Amino acid sequence: MDPTLRFSILLFLLGFAYVSVNAAPFKNDYGHCERVVKGWAFSSLKQQVKEDKHTLRDLLFFLHVPRTGGRTYFHCFLRKLYYSSLECPRSYDKLRFDPRKKQCRLLVTHDDYSMMSKLPRERTSVVTILRDPVDRVFSSYEFSVEVGARFLVHPNLTSATQMARRLRLKTKGVSTLDIWPWKYLVPWMREDLFARREGRKLSGTFDVQSDDPYNMEEIVMPLHEYINHPIAQDIVHNGATFQVAGLTNNSYQPDSHEVRHCVQKYKLLGEYVLQVAKKRLDDMLYVGLTEEHRESATMFANVVGAQVISQLRGSNSSGEINAANDKSEQSYPVSDSKPNNDDLQSSTPDGKESEIASSETGGAVKENMTVGDLMEAYEDCISSLRKAQTRRRTSSLKRISPANFTKEARLQVSEVVLEQIRQFNHLDLELYKYAKDIFAKQHKHAVQTFGSSDRWESMLHSSYGTGMTFWKRVSLGMTLVLLLLAFFVFVNARRRTLKIKL
Repeated sequence: MDPTLRFSILLFLLGFAYVSVNAAPFKNDYGHCERVVKGWAFSSLKQQVKEDKHTLRDLLFFLHVPRTGGRTYFHCFLRKLYYSSLECPRSYDKLRFDPRKKQCRLLVTHDDYSMMSKLPRERTSVVTILRDPVDRVFSSYEFSVEVGARFLVHPNLTSATQMARRLRLKTKGVSTLDIWPWKYLVPWMREDLFARREGRKLSGTFDVQSDDPYNMEEIVMPLHEYINHPIAQDIVHNGATFQVAGLTNNSYQPDSHEVRHCVQKYKLLGEYVLQVAKKRLDDMLYVGLTEEHRESATMFANVVGAQVISQLRGSNSSGEINAANDKSEQSYPVSDSKPNNDDLQSSTPDGKESEIASSETGGAVKENMTVGDLMEAYEDCISSLRKAQTRRRTSSLKRISPANFTKEARLQVSEVVLEQIRQFNHLDLELYKYAKDIFAKQHKHAVQTFGSSDRWESMLHSSYGTGMTFWKRVSLGMTLVLLLLAFFVFVNARRRTLKIKL
């Protein structure tokens, strides 16, 4: 045989052997991952919900997907409904309560669905809210920057972390740095902000080349860099699907990390996780949509709120809740009970902002409450909460000026970056579509419950947004009375003046 031909054949065989040897681990790894994910999905899907999902059970578990508006529902709905003695002593990181405690009726947490393994499944109803995945990624990025920027009042990163540690030890409350996923995202962003500030000082350059706040690399980590970072890949992207499925890096399931990493490595396997997440949504008492805020709030009040009111009235008549309130030893640190406890340092040095927001949103309206009362309390509460959030956000973003995140600024983000976000969140996009279908079914069920679509539409517009709350009516009435009184005084004065002239 020709030596050249022989050498060519030998090279081909060696190359084939090399490819075969290196392809085997990939094939075996995929096969292993497929078995792991399929096994987890099978065991998850076989769990059945026995009772009518439309009926509220003893314990309400609010699975709070970050950046969906869930904190508003907690402070402006649920805390108006439930006495503090009925809240499960909670942390957004750790389970700190005995689920056998009968008085524990409400659990609100960023924990994922695996929390159900710690709860009495047959006595627990789950509710959640989902948001358009692209908007949720934007919001997660903006909030990470906003909270990280609050620490820029310190001269350096060491000072900021030391002060944060001292405050956490002093208050003993739950702060953003204790809450998943912010306990990962905020320190990462905080460190990056300090590094960029130091870089500007060392270079002596303070000019910003871009007018796009999502791409001001001299000031803050650009959005395109954020979405491609391994931390965002693991925690942010497809975060709603993993949370509803119970597969976050904060999961209670022992095999969750392996399942999640297999799905992140092999995109095809994500379909199994998606099916489990869809089944979980199907079994929930209520699924809201951030984008359908008005109808979501009205539906929550009439579907969930009405049942809570009825349930608590029954418990009140039997004396259960009054006894629980008398005997309750539960108390929350101030920082844990305020709606502004997202940060370790207040937007104002004296902390007045937190006090104002707390007083405006606190205080339950429970005795003889109706759904209408609940919606009025909600409207007043959400107005105060949004004002406090805006003040805090404005104060924080001043520290990274000229970067300022707005809806208009989002329009400057390139289609390339937007498409990347969509690709990274393909599971969340599918789950969100499914949630919209569930929401439509909930709407249909609500219309059937209330008799007609006209009655539901009337309730929607009168109960939120266009309706006028009791206190607003009182305020308007008092204003009219004062105007009439002033007019009466003015007329009398004119008459006296005329008499004197005559």
